[in-house]
Amino acid sequence: MRRNCVLPSVTCIALVMPAVAFADEPSTCYGTTSNGRLEKGWKLPASGPNFSSYSSLGRLAGRTYVHSSVHTVVVEAYSETAAVLPDTVFVYGETGKKEGGDFDPHKTHRNGLSVDFMVPVLNEDGESVPLPTSVFNKWGYEHEFDDKGQLDDLTIDFDAIAEHVYQLHHAAIRNGGRVWRVILAPELQPHLHKSERWPFLEDNVQFSTRKSWVRHDEHYHVDFDFDCEPAS
Repeated sequence: MRRNCVLPSVTCIALVMPAVAFADEPSTCYGTTSNGRLEKGWKLPASGPNFSSYSSLGRLAGRTYVHSSVHTVVVEAYSETAAVLPDTVFVYGETGKKEGGDFDPHKTHRNGLSVDFMVPVLNEDGESVPLPTSVFNKWGYEHEFDDKGQLDDLTIDFDAIAEHVYQLHHAAIRNGGRVWRVILAPELQPHLHKSERWPFLEDNVQFSTRKSWVRHDEHYHVDFDFDCEPAS
């Protein structure tokens, strides 16, 4: 968002407007994450001070839409996380279509309440770097981390995941919803137990302990719970 603008007023207004104008109508979700649809989905920003999208092509293809309340939660949580972890960078993955519905190859992501967050990683020098995402690794979804959370010279930053989920939880509560569940490979979840936020997360956030049809080692899937209309 550009604030120091010396261009004509109309141009300045356009430059300082957020990615989704406040005048945009709120979304309406129907059904469930696995059997639902969405009206008036909002596209997540391409990037922010501490985050970016997994793929510009994915955004152009319309694969980064969410419910308007989820949009607010995601942006707020990134901002709050930046205040605690100013040197950590994040990448978000696929979310859903503007009108929801089937979202191959995902089995959920159908009503605007699901978001994939790529795991934050540290390089061999302990610096936070974006998870590499390109056509050569299926936009990040083809990475395979071992049970220690390592892949070549990259290591999953579990403290950053814990902080991010903590902030997602609080942002969701502030906006009238909640985090329903988080899906991360069960064999990786014990690493979260060492984080400062774990006692809170253990009591307030549901982490799925079942093995999913895909491993969820390179991303953590978050389902939110906001009021939706019945499926139609």
